[in-house]
Amino acid sequence: MTAAVLCRFAARDGVELVWHELGEGHPLVLLHGLFSSATVNWIRYGHAQMLSEAGFKVVMPDLRAHGDSDKPHAGDRYPPNVLVDDLCDLIDHLKLNDFDLGGFSLGARTCAQAVIQGLDPRRLVLGGMGLSGLSGWHARRAFFERAITQYATAKREDDVWMAIQFMKTMKVDRVAAGHLLKSIRDTEPDQLRRITMPTLVVCGEQDEDNGSPSELVAALPQATLAKVPGNHMSSVTQPALGRAIAEFLTS
Repeated sequence: MTAAVLCRFAARDGVELVWHELGEGHPLVLLHGLFSSATVNWIRYGHAQMLSEAGFKVVMPDLRAHGDSDKPHAGDRYPPNVLVDDLCDLIDHLKLNDFDLGGFSLGARTCAQAVIQGLDPRRLVLGGMGLSGLSGWHARRAFFERAITQYATAKREDDVWMAIQFMKTMKVDRVAAGHLLKSIRDTEPDQLRRITMPTLVVCGEQDEDNGSPSELVAALPQATLAKVPGNHMSSVTQPALGRAIAEFLTS
């Protein structure tokens, strides 16, 4: 397996961000999920390798407050939709004009918001996402804020237990994560009409953590649905996820 190259750049506010790059060919930018990293979402389980072998240069940033990117504690480093700004800064830094874009969970939410604000990828992949995950972010935010608050006190039977265990595994910086959660905004259903490029919604068969993927497909002008084995956490470990993305982007 070819190792990804780790690269760094400065966002518009000077915060240092990291991206991992693998392969040659048509650029594909992939964003990971909340509390995760490019390595966990895209590299560890072979998705990036599979996509690079399909002819893509896979560009995988660690989002602000995640992975090897900076995790500032100052609240003013997390203005509304800062992750969209960071994504646009990376695309400008790499001088990408013709590219594909995809994300999982928080990454998918960021991709959708970026397209609504004017980013224009050739094709779009929204992983682990349903309609209410975009339009009802405030409810998801409250869940993750409880996970941060109950980090040291939660019991196995609590609904936030698994999220906290993942946070511990990933060594999440809870101060930075708390600021980031407040920066994310809802995406109103009528805004989805602006996402006009071919779009793949891909989810685990047991994944409705972010609402119904079928409802999201129905709300998008040009979308298809692919189901892969697993739930919201386990679907990213399945080779079927990488295959579904590769098949969509090369069809």
